[in-house]
Amino acid sequence: MQEKTVLITGANKSIGFETARQLGKLGYGIWLGARDDARGADAARLLAAEGVIVRPISIDVTEEASVTQAAARVAAEDGKLDVLINNAGIAGQMVPPTQQSVDDISAIYETNVFGPIRVTQAFLPLLRKADSANIVMVSSGLGSLGWLSDPENQFYGVNFLGYNSSKSALNAVTVAFAKELSGSGVRVNAADPGYTATDFNGHSGYRTVEQAASGIVWLATLDENGPTGGFYFDGAVVPW
Repeated sequence: MQEKTVLITGANKSIGFETARQLGKLGYGIWLGARDDARGADAARLLAAEGVIVRPISIDVTEEASVTQAAARVAAEDGKLDVLINNAGIAGQMVPPTQQSVDDISAIYETNVFGPIRVTQAFLPLLRKADSANIVMVSSGLGSLGWLSDPENQFYGVNFLGYNSSKSALNAVTVAFAKELSGSGVRVNAADPGYTATDFNGHSGYRTVEQAASGIVWLATLDENGPTGGFYFDGAVVPW
């Protein structure tokens, strides 16, 4: 059993995979979460070849049974968890708000909002068993109502109802968990990885996955004196 372990959802590619790599290089034992077992196993092999201690784990954040089984496996093998990174997310339809179906918005919320709630609740007993634990919600600058309502901000014109509002909701979830867990030794923060070149946006982002992951890793490695209930981009506070 590693001294410190981290579970990352949606970690078989892009930002999640790079986050696993960076934390693995820092000595964390990685639980590499993926919906697709084969892709998870392939990603784990790549990290293992770099000397990272990694175990692939099957977890679909939209399925209660899958999340419960994943938590049970971590409990059986490690007995605790030091860091949980809720990274899995989907974009949905990129269309004007009046054209987006409620069904599509519902599917986005199932992954981007209800998924992190489900996973956090399932793994919280294991996080409480760590001496000091961190939960990181991978949000987005598009979830910042302050930025989206500012005509001078770069994100002002990016008006996607389902995705944007799901990240605003995730920020509210972050605050709610942080308030309840205040003083428990479990910190809960949200990270904006920035506009990163990934499959999510056809690799049109201007940031690299290495840059995006660094802010997540910073929150994941906070000590007992670190902040909780905040929203950060590269260590700087983002307006809600």
